[in-house]
Amino acid sequence: MSKPTIGFIGLGLMGGNMVENLQKKGFSLVVMDLNKDAVKAVLERGNAEEAGSPKQLAEASDIIMLCLTTSEVVEKIVYGDDGILTGVRSGAVLIDFGTSIPASTRRIGKDLAAKGAGMIDAPLGRTPAHAKDGLLNIMAAGDRETFDKVKPVLEQQGENVFYLGALGAGHTTKLINNFMGMTTVCTMSQAFAVADRAGVDRQQLYDIMSTGPSSSPFMTFCKNYAVDGVSDLGFSINNANKDLSYFLKMAEDIGVRAEIAEGTARNLQAAVDAGMGQGNVPEIFDYFLTRGN
Repeated sequence: MSKPTIGFIGLGLMGGNMVENLQKKGFSLVVMDLNKDAVKAVLERGNAEEAGSPKQLAEASDIIMLCLTTSEVVEKIVYGDDGILTGVRSGAVLIDFGTSIPASTRRIGKDLAAKGAGMIDAPLGRTPAHAKDGLLNIMAAGDRETFDKVKPVLEQQGENVFYLGALGAGHTTKLINNFMGMTTVCTMSQAFAVADRAGVDRQQLYDIMSTGPSSSPFMTFCKNYAVDGVSDLGFSINNANKDLSYFLKMAEDIGVRAEIAEGTARNLQAAVDAGMGQGNVPEIFDYFLTRGN
């Protein structure tokens, strides 16, 4: 699929930078977003147009890319009256770059297949800055033929493109990854808060822990906030809370009780309820320090 027309829905910080990268590499874009300033920025760079509906975007696109916030939003875009399913071409491919519930992904893939279209779930690792330079980590899954069809485009967006097997495996892997990461951040943030309450200097705690096997980039992010007051992990408590809820739904769907994830989810939800949801995840330290049990 050489220089396909790409439809892209979701021009937030990550999606907007992904589109800019694609434009720099000569792809034609059809875009949609509720933020008209984001759409305007894409159109001003040229070789792009705005679609009036997901149906219209699908009718004009060889590859449809979604970079959206929740499974609920993805399903609305796909199944709405003027949704992607009403306009998707036979032979087209839908790629979901967001973090979605695997069961929902598999359902959408089945319904697209009935229209002669394919689907890849391809959640992302790394940051919006990496997206702008085409250096993301991409965890792609779907049938091999469909993956091979879009792989050259994915390789324009990601430095590392992993093929993980059957549809849904990408979202499953991303949810496991985020469960581990966000549980680590919550645990380390609580460790700093407990140290403070117990009269142990936070910097000293970091100096000791960072010399052992607990040392990690996540520990540094937590230390940066708990010790230095710098919040530099660009992932919100709201997003972490959503991802943990999706992880628990996935675990329920496969008959697994994930008690550690339940504990992380309770802490994240409590921080959201305390009005901290917009903050980056290490800022849950403030919840543990002032409100946690």
